[in-house]
Amino acid sequence: MTEAPPRLTSLAHGGGCGCKLAPSILQELLAEKTEPSLFRQLLVGTETGDDAAVWQIDDTTCVIATTDFFMPMVDDPYDFGRIAAANALSDVYAMGGQPIMALAILGMPLDKLPTQIMREILKGGRDICATAGIPVAGGHSIDAPEPIYGLAVIGTCRPADVRRNSRARPGDALILTKALGVGIYSAAIKKQALSPGGYQEMIASTTLLNRIGSELSKDPNVHAMTDVTGFGLLGHALEMARGSACALVISDQEVPVFAQASSLAEQGFFTGASRRNWASYSEAVRLHEGMPEWRRDLLTDPQTSGGLLIACERRSAAALAETIVVSGYPSAKVIGCVERGRAAVAIEE
Repeated sequence: MTEAPPRLTSLAHGGGCGCKLAPSILQELLAEKTEPSLFRQLLVGTETGDDAAVWQIDDTTCVIATTDFFMPMVDDPYDFGRIAAANALSDVYAMGGQPIMALAILGMPLDKLPTQIMREILKGGRDICATAGIPVAGGHSIDAPEPIYGLAVIGTCRPADVRRNSRARPGDALILTKALGVGIYSAAIKKQALSPGGYQEMIASTTLLNRIGSELSKDPNVHAMTDVTGFGLLGHALEMARGSACALVISDQEVPVFAQASSLAEQGFFTGASRRNWASYSEAVRLHEGMPEWRRDLLTDPQTSGGLLIACERRSAAALAETIVVSGYPSAKVIGCVERGRAAVAIEE
């Protein structure tokens, strides 16, 4: 009898965007930055923690480049490949671009996993890229102690369509396009405590492409965008606040979450990244009085292939949110606003 291969999540010390370095460590690593003025065509680099690099080729075309990879947060190899690919493509969409091709990044423990599982991971990534209308045109693979998969993605857009995380304006409204809870669900998966319905809810969200970003970038009422991933909603909102030199105010009751996320968080299902995130940026976040710790864990929960956080003209926000819902993002909601003040995030009831 052939022995069954180990669960993918059992081979990884972390999973999904919960593998990301804590924001405080990343800031330390990027403390020495290249002077942007040395490269005049580099429109977006590392200066504001944006989602991808943007290089202007000429008056009509910019190239967007990004890479994203991580360890599995689900056991199904095909689903792992799909989630990782959708997550990597999201960076291009969040900048307002359209992906044109991808390269695969693969690291696998060859002594622990059969090649069929690796083929399923790669197939999942190819299928998501096919949905996006692009090829996986190559890549690189290594023998690694833990399973790793992701993509390097190239995209394009017009210079006028570039949307940064640092262009929010006082008076703007904030829209979130997907519900929170991916990290909490993945923690439950590790302990085999997530229901089949919960798993399908998570897969539906994490494999849903953020392609709406490339459409929103053409709307002059949309000022800033970023995708919510490993630093959680609070962390990526704080990056927007700091880059824009504004205060972001979020209504706790308006934040969409997965159907089982609150109950699982109350039971103690959370990732280590959630607590690392809070330790990294808590000094710049004000929570409303009486917020329980489990609810805070939801707001710092690392999202893998999470939604877009959008800053737009307040008068257009309701109609824009409805357009996003109709476009296939049923959880999209207006969750807050941008105000003048110190670069920080406040959570109100």
